[in-house]
Parts: sequence; structure tokens; C-alpha cells
Amino acid sequence: MHKDVPAPDVYTTPQIMAWMMDEFEMIVRHSEPGVITGKPLALGGSKGRGDATARGGIGLDLSKATYSIQGFGNAGSFAAKIITEEIGGKVVCVGEWDGAAYNPNGLDFAALHKHFTETGSIKGFKGAETLAASADCLYVECDVLIPAAIEGQITDRNVDKIKSKVVLELANGPTTPEADKVLASKNILLLPDFLANAGGVTVSYFEQVQNTYNYYWSLEEVHKRLDHAMTNAFNAVYDMMIKEKVHPRLAAYLVSVNRVAEAVKLRGWV
Repeated sequence: MHKDVPAPDVYTTPQIMAWMMDEFEMIVRHSEPGVITGKPLALGGSKGRGDATARGGIGLDLSKATYSIQGFGNAGSFAAKIITEEIGGKVVCVGEWDGAAYNPNGLDFAALHKHFTETGSIKGFKGAETLAASADCLYVECDVLIPAAIEGQITDRNVDKIKSKVVLELANGPTTPEADKVLASKNILLLPDFLANAGGVTVSYFEQVQNTYNYYWSLEEVHKRLDHAMTNAFNAVYDMMIKEKVHPRLAAYLVSVNRVAEAVKLRGWV
């Protein structure tokens, strides 16, 4: 590692990705930018990668809807930004590790983001009521609930408190299998994690494609291709859900397994 490399507390993910690419290229002795994704733009990264996880999950015309978000990291903060600045929706609650900020009239995203960046905390934000626990944001009245923090947040012990019409999973595994069944019985549409947060890995694939061709797309082109991919994926899952009369997560698994099974049969493996 070079002496002028910054201290670990200021490393960024794109920097780390770039160093890993450099190390691999030193080993193989040729340029191979597609070996890893999430790189800085100047080193072969793709435009649109930063907010891709959040953007992939928000494709519905819900400009008049209200949203509650648990988590204000990459996925959660970009989700709030897209909702308020592009979709025109109203984020009424944001939960973080030390509590939640709640305003039924809508949170000022820019002001909240500034406060959180400066203090590292949701607490003390003047534009909202502070709720005691992060989990409190799961139970507020809203149209779309977005768990974007950690796994196991919606379980059979608290699922009856959920008041939203849609649960959009941007975290990995935030809802347990037992809670899935309860949400389905209450006609709450759940968009499962490996469908809803797949925007990130999709744009990572786009980055590899651009690296291979050494031709880089505009931000608008990335967004257009991401929207197309995510819309097709949602439609496939929704059609399976209706056809088999199952909840969305099971429908997503059925779509995935069927595709693998078809490929295996075509290769003559079974």
C-alpha cells in the first residue's frame, strides 16, 4: 500500500474497489476493469451505480403516496431522495439506529440529510418528532413501508402492527417467512428483497458490460435500461403470483427456479 494512501477512516467503497482492481491487474498483467464493480467513474465505474439499489425498487407511480423508511444509509437515503425529489411523494418517517424522525406532513429530505450527516444521528432534528426506537417507523400510517436497514425486522411478533399497503424490501431479509404469510393474508403487497433491491447488482452488471466494450453510457441510458430490467422482472413475478395464487416472495422463487430448470434441461443435464 502506498504511503500517501489516506487513513482507513476516510476510505470510500469506490476507492477500495479500484485498489482491488489494481491488485488483480498486477497479478494477471493486463487490464481487466470488469473484474470488480462499484469503481469510481474515472476508473471504469458506471454512472447511476450509487442510487441503483434504491432506484430499482421504486418504479411505481406513487407521487401522492406516503412512505416510511427504516434505514438512512445508501439504500434508505437514496430512496428518500428519489421519492421526494423525483417522484414527488411524501416521506413521513425515517428510522435509524438510535430512533426515528416522524412528521405526518412530510420530512424535509435535504434538511434531514444535512442534520444526519453532521451529527450521525436522527435525534434532534427540528423538523420532526423523535420516536424512541428505529422499529417505530415500521408501525406508522403510510402507503409504502421501506425496510432498508437490517434483516429480521418484520416478524410474526410485530407484523400485525404494520399499517402500510405495500412493503418494499430494500434491506436483505427484513421480513421473516412467517410474517410473509400474514402480510399476504392482510392483502399487503410485499416486494421481496431479491427482486426489489436487485437494481444494485443489475447496474453492476451494466458496469461490466461497459468495461468489456470500453463504451460508457449516459446516466439517462443507465436509468432507462435499469427501468426496463426491473419492470420486466416485476411483471414476471406478478404474473407468477396470479397464476399460482401464491405470495410474492414464493412467486419470485418460482420464477428463478423455473429459469434455472429450463437452462439445465436445455443443456441435457437432466
